[in-house]
Amino acid sequence: MSPSLAVVVCTHNPRVDYLARTINGLQSQTLPNDQWELVVVDNASTKPVAAAIDLSWHPNGRCVVESALGLTRARVRGVRATTAPLLVFVDDDNILAPDYLANAVEIGSSHPFLGAWGGSSIGVYEVPPPDFVLRNAHMLAVRDVPSDFWSNTKEDFRSVPCGAGMCIRRSVIELWLEDLVSRPDALRLGRAGANLGACEDGHLALMSAKLGLGTGVFVALSLQHLIPKERMTREYFTRLAAGHAYSYNMLRHLLGQGPLQDSQSFCERMLDLYRQRRMPPADRAIEKAMREARAESVRDLAAMAAN
Repeated sequence: MSPSLAVVVCTHNPRVDYLARTINGLQSQTLPNDQWELVVVDNASTKPVAAAIDLSWHPNGRCVVESALGLTRARVRGVRATTAPLLVFVDDDNILAPDYLANAVEIGSSHPFLGAWGGSSIGVYEVPPPDFVLRNAHMLAVRDVPSDFWSNTKEDFRSVPCGAGMCIRRSVIELWLEDLVSRPDALRLGRAGANLGACEDGHLALMSAKLGLGTGVFVALSLQHLIPKERMTREYFTRLAAGHAYSYNMLRHLLGQGPLQDSQSFCERMLDLYRQRRMPPADRAIEKAMREARAESVRDLAAMAAN
């Protein structure tokens, strides 16, 4: 019997205890092991990941290496190491609910008009998070899905699943691989080591539209996202916010949409300045980082268009 699903876990210099909890969550899945593949992609880690994990419990489990740094490149390696018609991307700090994979298969079968889908990502913080983290938790891929929702429009991001726990059909993945070859600008998206890029998940999921398929989120899919204390500092969050703002404009470019730009109107600038002054200092720093990153992306897009 051919596997109906493949799980791809991409990791770079992982926190070993978090990765172990991710693997334990996969080992607890109710979907029988012989019905799914498991590939862990070691993305240029300093210490070999294979030596730190035990996949012997899984008949289709293995660890592969991608030496080119970057989440997108690691995912490509994982895709090419699997054969199942449905893939699920799991981060190295995710713990899937025990029925996650079984529900992923059922949703794929009952919703053939969807190309990609996901669910809730519940933040599990190592230390109590500051208020500015909670106000901007979406940047950490923390997301609550209160009800099932799907759409087939590229403009409705409410239905676009997070990369963590994303379920996606191989037919959509194949188009994504072709797009990466024909438009290498897409490699600017996503993380690469210390570079906190983002939006690679949006690019991936929204390739569904090219096949006339939609995207969706479902209550039945839930995972825990382990968040270490290092990701809850003001310095980290300003870098994270800048990465999101820059990458979002790059994603809009790939989708054929114009970049977001801050207003040049004097009145609107004054109102925005007044609004910023009323923000807590951490939120003000985050807003400033996003504005600067948007401006940088606009300059880069203009330079790309000129070449």
